Amino acid sequence: MAAFWSDKRVVVTGGAGFLGSFLVEHLCAKDCRAVVVPRSKDYDLVEMDAVRRLYADAKPDVVIHLAARVGGIGANQANPGRFFYDNLMMGTQLIEVGRQLGIKKFVAIGTICAYPKYAPIPFKEDDLWAGFPEETNAPYGLAKKMMLVQSQAYRQQYGFNSIVLFPVNLYGPRDNFDLETSHVIPALIRKCAEAQQNGKPEIVLWGDGTPTREFLYVEDAAEGILLAAEQYNDSRPLNLGTGEELSIKALAGIIAAEVGFQGRILWDPTRPNGQPRRCVDISRIKQTIGFQPTHSLRDGLKKTIQWYRANLDALREGRL
Repeated sequence: MAAFWSDKRVVVTGGAGFLGSFLVEHLCAKDCRAVVVPRSKDYDLVEMDAVRRLYADAKPDVVIHLAARVGGIGANQANPGRFFYDNLMMGTQLIEVGRQLGIKKFVAIGTICAYPKYAPIPFKEDDLWAGFPEETNAPYGLAKKMMLVQSQAYRQQYGFNSIVLFPVNLYGPRDNFDLETSHVIPALIRKCAEAQQNGKPEIVLWGDGTPTREFLYVEDAAEGILLAAEQYNDSRPLNLGTGEELSIKALAGIIAAEVGFQGRILWDPTRPNGQPRRCVDISRIKQTIGFQPTHSLRDGLKKTIQWYRANLDALREGRL
């Protein structure tokens, strides 16, 4: 549906980030009329004045809101207040000003962290309110989930066309490999690669390895978001994932094998596990827009590891 984008001006918040960079590339490949990527140094989207200025400058038809203050378990534990406030204010203000200006569509990207800690597996969209999120990332998850409340309220009262997607854990080239703030896949790749390179006999990982997660390759996520933007016009939430569940212990073994690390993998149970299980039901997104990911986990991991090794010097020097 490239024709959908040919006459659209699109703002992509977070468009210079991990997911955003791929989404912008895919938009350009679809001959989008204009793509605007606001940078935080120019527009602090936590501030209402900056949000108004962005809309005035960009004059968008569509806004895809990817920007988030985000990190792994450690970063969430260290910054619960900041993660709550910044994410809440960005989403709330972008939707409100978009509503005031009558933009044609707002696409909000939530988080799997919004689901209740003990939601039935697989997570169904109707279970989003069946309990409290896992404590270590609850402030972040709840802040992002407020976009769903706002989207549904604004569609009901104002007829505002907004949609909200809840992606699983993303991974791929250009991911964040900083061990202080990275998510599980880039952290495991870096730990295994450095241990193998330095001849270390073992690595130590957080928790006990029993939690399960679901992973979606970043380019599949970008395509799913754009497909939803083109075809979906309903504030009922959509899960964005593969529907495949994997334990962290199994994931660590796969990554170690792909990297070539043959040492021991030890677990530190004094560190938090995070949510016990995560796996989403993807029947709604398949039925409504026909989304189907194209990358297997192993294929995606191979591409991610290749990119990491090819860009190791730049990562070490802080240029990526």
